[in-house]
Amino acid sequence: MIQTVRKAWAIPELRKKIIFTLLILLIFRIGNAIAVPYVDTATLESYISSAGTSYLTLLNVMSGGAFAMATVFALGIQPYINSSIIIQLLTVAIPALERLARDGGEEGKKKIQAITRYATVAIALLQAWGYYTMIHSYGILTKEGIWAALVIIVSFVAGSSFLMWMGEQVNEFGVGNGISIILFAGIVSRFPQGVSTVYSSIVSGSMHWAWTIFLVLGILLLVVLVVFVSDAERRIPVQYAKRQVGRRMYGGQSTNLPMKVSMSGVLPIIFAQSIATLPVTVWTFIGIPEKGTVAYSIYSAIDTASIPYMVAYFLMIIGFSYFYATIQFNPIEISNNLKKNGGFIPGFRPGKPTSDFIAKVLSKITLFGAVYLGIVAICPLIAGKILEHFGALQNLAIGGTSVIIVVGVALETVKALETQMLMRQYKGFLE
Repeated sequence: MIQTVRKAWAIPELRKKIIFTLLILLIFRIGNAIAVPYVDTATLESYISSAGTSYLTLLNVMSGGAFAMATVFALGIQPYINSSIIIQLLTVAIPALERLARDGGEEGKKKIQAITRYATVAIALLQAWGYYTMIHSYGILTKEGIWAALVIIVSFVAGSSFLMWMGEQVNEFGVGNGISIILFAGIVSRFPQGVSTVYSSIVSGSMHWAWTIFLVLGILLLVVLVVFVSDAERRIPVQYAKRQVGRRMYGGQSTNLPMKVSMSGVLPIIFAQSIATLPVTVWTFIGIPEKGTVAYSIYSAIDTASIPYMVAYFLMIIGFSYFYATIQFNPIEISNNLKKNGGFIPGFRPGKPTSDFIAKVLSKITLFGAVYLGIVAICPLIAGKILEHFGALQNLAIGGTSVIIVVGVALETVKALETQMLMRQYKGFLE
């Protein structure tokens, strides 16, 4: 990875793109430090910290800590991610959008992008209103009234829209996927604070140094697992029959149909976490019940550190993994495309036998990928519960979602750099 970046830096064209991407990230970090007026940030930060591992904590991690400080980028890139997921699901459900994506060409892609932008602004407006309602109900505002509400909501929506625009600029003039890189920068910016928390715990004596070794080894194993599975794929052999068109002979070559083990990425974890933490998050908005009451017993049973929550969380991840695999990979469509192009899988007749075989392989791969995602998501929760039981560390800040995003974006960006270097070599050769 370091060697790839070093080679890319030596090429003037790629150096400009890297510098542009770094400038965008610098603007993102500056915006994360500019607080919105009329909000008591100190009280808000302590409130978010006491929320444990609820959906509020996930939003705070994704925004690089801006959510807990009520900055202009507090909503982060989450509205755009949610909008993209919703439009992707609607593209499968609504025939008009499906035709636009499949047959619309470049113009159709631009229309879908425009719809995604409008949906992003609508979701950002909804989230900004919910954010304002939360801080207003907990008395975290320094000034109340229509003007204060308008300034806070408009600032959040404008910040989220500006982040979406910066991500698109990185796609056009920078390196890699702009939205992913901004998300990557937000998560990585939280790492120094996590290291500082662990160090403070060791110095104060509340955490033994042996637990630090346990944490570091666990994180390294998690990263190795994510890297291994991110590049893993099942290759189904495909043979193309020979056919003569005019005087030329086409086909006859052997290739393969690649099926990634983790084709859904981190989306099943994000959706599962959003739904699984919804009861606790809503209860946090209303007010945490007092200890010793029946309501507090129910709250503890569905808390994000409880065993029932982990089991429900794990099962939801498996369910959403199958759901996304079904949306992204259609065995019948692939079988029909192979049949049209004269391709077949050795040992299976074209048509239904081929689609059944592909569906069977897809089911096995999806199960393995879903269990992998579940393990990555659950392991930090179990480690946090063990550390909390022994009084070593409270609220472990390292999540499986963060690890998958950071490692995945790093690999994706390096591949983008290698692709651009390869294209430049071919271009130089042709010229």
